Amino acid sequence: MQAPVLVLNTNAERDQGSRAQLGNIAAAKAVADIVRTTLGPRSMLKMILDPMGGIVMTNDGNAILREIDVNHPAAKSMIELSRTQDEEVGDGTTSVIILAGEMLQVAEPFLEKKIHPRIIVSAYNRALIDAEECMKSIAISLDVNDKASIINIIRSTIGTKFISRYGDLICNLAYDAVMIVREAEDLGNDEQKAATAKAPKDEFEQNRHFAIDTKRYARVERIPGGQLDDSYVLDGIIVNKDVLHPKMRRFIKNPRIICLDIPMEYNKGESQTNIEITKEEDFEKYLQLEEDYIRRFCEKLISLKPDVVVTEKGCSDLSQHFLMKAGVTVLRRMRKTDNVRLAKCSGATIGHRVDLLTEKDVGTGCGEYCVKQIASETFSFFQKCKDPKACSIVLRGGSKDVLQEMDRNLQDAMCVTRNILMNPKILPGGGATEMAVSVKLHELANKIDGVQAYPYRAVADALEIIPRTLIQNCGQQPIKVLTELRAKHSQPDGKHFGVDGKAGVIVDMNTYGVWEPFIVKLQTIKTAIESASMLLRIDDVVSGLRNKENDDE
Repeated sequence: MQAPVLVLNTNAERDQGSRAQLGNIAAAKAVADIVRTTLGPRSMLKMILDPMGGIVMTNDGNAILREIDVNHPAAKSMIELSRTQDEEVGDGTTSVIILAGEMLQVAEPFLEKKIHPRIIVSAYNRALIDAEECMKSIAISLDVNDKASIINIIRSTIGTKFISRYGDLICNLAYDAVMIVREAEDLGNDEQKAATAKAPKDEFEQNRHFAIDTKRYARVERIPGGQLDDSYVLDGIIVNKDVLHPKMRRFIKNPRIICLDIPMEYNKGESQTNIEITKEEDFEKYLQLEEDYIRRFCEKLISLKPDVVVTEKGCSDLSQHFLMKAGVTVLRRMRKTDNVRLAKCSGATIGHRVDLLTEKDVGTGCGEYCVKQIASETFSFFQKCKDPKACSIVLRGGSKDVLQEMDRNLQDAMCVTRNILMNPKILPGGGATEMAVSVKLHELANKIDGVQAYPYRAVADALEIIPRTLIQNCGQQPIKVLTELRAKHSQPDGKHFGVDGKAGVIVDMNTYGVWEPFIVKLQTIKTAIESASMLLRIDDVVSGLRNKENDDE
C-alpha cells in the first residue's frame, strides 16, 4: 500500500470541515458574550488592564475589544468588525458584534443538519436585501436646519453612555464642533456639477456636497481638574505650548500669524562636516556666516510684519533674539496636526521656504492670541476666529479615566451628528427597527420555497437579540416582554414600538423620542450579516506554526 503523502508541515494545526465551522461559531459567540452586557442605558462597564499596567473603564464596544488580546482567527475578525464600524459611522460598535455573533449562532443547527453553507449564505444575503427595503419603508426624514431635533437624536444616542447624565452639555459640544468643522465641498468644473444635478436623486444616499472631518479638524483637549460643566468648544484652537522668550508678548489682538514647517536655525551638515581652519579669523568668519544667514532669514520673516510665528521644527537662540527684538512671538515644535488646524482657523498657508512667503500666506482670521495657565499646564489660545474651519474642544473632569470615557463618548456624539447631516434619515431606536424587520422577514419567509426558507427565517430570529439584550440588561423577563413586543409589531401601526432601555417596558418611540440614524442601523445589519456569511464559508483553518526548536537552531 502506498504511504500517505504529507504536503503540509506536520507541526501545522489544521481544523477541517464542520469542526472548523463550529470552532469559528464558538469563537464569535465568546466575543459577543464579552460585550453583551454593555448594550443599552442600563449597561455595565468593563475594566481592562492593558499590558503597560494602565486601566481602561468603558462600555464602548470598540474600546473594550481593542484592548483584548485574542488568538483565534475568527475572534480576531470579529474584533475587526467593531473597528470598521467605528471608522465608518462611529456608533453601533456593540450592536454589530452582538448581532454578528447571533447570526452565526442561529446557523449552527443548519450546519449540524448538513445543510451546505452556500445555501445558508444565499438566504442571509437575500434577507439582507429585504431588511434594507423594510428599513427604508419605516425611515423618517429629519430637518437638518432644526437644531433641537438634531440634539434630540444625539441625546438618544449617548443615552447609553457613561456621560448621559450630562446629556445636553455633550450634545451641544458635539453639535457646535461639527458645525464649525463642516465645510462645503468644491464639486470641480461645471460639467461635473451638471452631471450631479441630472443624476436621479436617491434620498437614502449620503449627501456629498460638504465634507465633515471631525477626526482631523476637531481636537479634544483633556485637562484634568475643574467641573464637567466647564467644558466648552473654542472658536479657534488651543495648543499646549508657551512662548519661547519671557519678554515676548502673551496677549495680542488680531494677530498676523505665519505657520512654518522648517527649522528656524542654521542648517547643519547631513552626517559629518569637516572644516579646516588655519587662522583664528576664519573661525570668526564661519560664525559670522551662520549669524548672517539667520539674520537674513529673520529679516525676511519680519518684513511680512507677523505677530506670531509658529514652526513645527526648532528655533535657535539667535533667531529667537532677532524676532523678540522685532516684537514677534514664537512657538516652536508644534505638532503637524496642530499646525494644520491653526492654518485652517487663521487662513494662513503653511510655508516651506521663507523667500517664497507672500502677504496672502499670512493668517489674519484669528481675533485674539493669549497664553493662559490651566491647572499646572500652560496653553496658547488662538481664539475668536472669524470663520474657523477647525476647533478645539476643552474637556474638564475629575480624573484621567473620567476624561478618557468622556472623550470616547464625545467622539461618538460627533460621528452621529456628522451622519445625520450627511444623511438626514432616522429610524426608531430601542430595538423597534430590529423587531419591525424581524416581523417583516417572518412574513416574507412563508413565500420562499425549499430549504432556503429556514436560514432566511433564522435571520429574522437573530435580529430579536437586540431587544432581548436590552430587556435582559434591565433585569426584566425577556420572554414575556418580547412576546408583547411581537404582538404589537404584528399590528399595522405597531412599527414604532420598542423597549424602554431603563425600565424594560414597551413604549411607542414616537412619544418616547429615542431615534437612531438610518446610516448607522443599515451599516450594523450589513456588517453583521456579511461577516457571518464570510465566516460560515470557511471550512479549513490552518495555523502554520513552525516548530520552535527548528527556529532556535
